[in-house]
Parts: sequence; C-alpha cells; structure tokens
Amino acid sequence: MKKQLITLLVLVTSLFSLTIRADVLVLVHGYLGAAQSWDRSGITTVLQQHGWQRAGVYVAGPAGVQLIPAAGMQAERKFYAVDLPSEAPILVQVYQLRAMLDAISRTHGDEPVILVGHSAGGVVARTALVLGDARNVKALITIASPHLGTVRAEQALDTTDIPFPISMMTDFFAGESYDIAMRSRSLYVDLVRPRPGTFLYWLNSQPHPDIKYFSIVRGQSDVGPGDYIVPTYSQDMNNIPALRGRSSLVNIPVTHSLEPVDGSVIVNLLSDL
Repeated sequence: MKKQLITLLVLVTSLFSLTIRADVLVLVHGYLGAAQSWDRSGITTVLQQHGWQRAGVYVAGPAGVQLIPAAGMQAERKFYAVDLPSEAPILVQVYQLRAMLDAISRTHGDEPVILVGHSAGGVVARTALVLGDARNVKALITIASPHLGTVRAEQALDTTDIPFPISMMTDFFAGESYDIAMRSRSLYVDLVRPRPGTFLYWLNSQPHPDIKYFSIVRGQSDVGPGDYIVPTYSQDMNNIPALRGRSSLVNIPVTHSLEPVDGSVIVNLLSDL
C-alpha cells in the first residue's frame, strides 16, 4: 500500500510538472523603435489575452541596464521588453542585450527563454546568441529582420556620404531626419548585404546554437504594399549559410512594421514549443 501511494504521488507530481511551463519571453525592438513598440502595435495586448503577463522593461543607460518591474514577474509565462540604443552599431546593442539577458537569468534561474526580435532587433538577438548567450534560450523568433542585409542601408550610406562643408548645408535644410541618418551610419554599415569583410558575412558563417528558429517574413501580396525596407529572402533565416534548413517559416503579406497579427503568430509558435 505504501509503495502504491509513493508511485501515485510520483505520477501526480510528474503530471503536474508537465502542466506548468515557466517561460520567459524577451521582446527586442528594431531600428528607431523602443520597448513601447510592442505596445503600440497591439502585440502585448494579444500576448496578455493568451495568458502571458507583463514582467517589466529593461532599459539601457549610462549607468548600465535598469529594470522597470511589472506585476507579472512571478507568473508562469511572462514577457519582458528591452529598450536598446537602436541607432547604435549592432555590437553596441548586443552588449546591452547580453547584460539584460544576464539579469533575467539571475532572476529566473533555469527558466527557458524565447527571444523575439523585430527588424534589426532580430539581428541583434541572433548575434547575442552566436556570441555565447544561449544558456537558457530555447528559441529565436525574428520578424522582418535583415539577416542578409538590405539595400536601404547602402542607400542611406550613400545619401549621408557628403563631404564637408557641403554636409553643413544638407544638415541645415534636411533637419532631424538627416541628423538621425548621420547618427546611424555605423548601424547602416552593419546591415549592408553580406560580402567578405562585412559584419553580416562574418555573422552568417558562425556556428549557431542548437535551438528552435522561426522566421516571420513579409511576403508578397496582391493587395498590400509589402515590405520596402527588407526583401523577403533576407528575412528568411534558412538563407543564412549557417542555418540553412533549420528555421520554420511563417509568411505574412503586410508591411515592415509590427502588426497585431504578429502577436497571434507568436502565440501560436509559443504553444508548439
């Protein structure tokens, strides 16, 4: 009788453990985005409607990373948004993201982490994994990310490659948009199409951790404008030499920006992990 009781308790405990899945979702915004991008797009609303709780926002600053906590830190399924210097080069953003992932790991121990990155944020998240931050990460989901670069970065570099003193006149007449582009030149360099000597050429040839990969790409549409920022082939991680055939593909015929439908796709992908 005692042996049967112990067996029953073990069985109940194992079944109970299967029903509880403590996961941590980390949302990484893209170029000129912020942690609030996920709120403005409606994605966090979709996540919360499906049981994911807001745990807080990690902010990068001169004194290091700081957490603005929220009520859901102890929830079984929770999400953090991060706020990175989106105009900075990829490796600068990676340095900040790695510090945030370290803090999340200290808070949540061995709980599995899923990274979701939009646009350049997907490249930032993938670079962090390649550089050794895959300890608890079990999946990477990227949305409209320029894994194979974009001609728009090259065009932006050409536009801002104006010698002094002509650049002063351009700055005067172009205003804030030109200032942003000038501040972002190092990032544009990182996002040019891969060829020997470029950042993406190096990144795409590196060993990648053995985790799940999902590419949410902006496909062609007969009714929508499509993605004029990043071509579809560049968004598909299967086209990365080191990841060929390893990424699941989801095609959504919308523009480059985040959309509520992305939230529904993320929820469906998470349910299968």
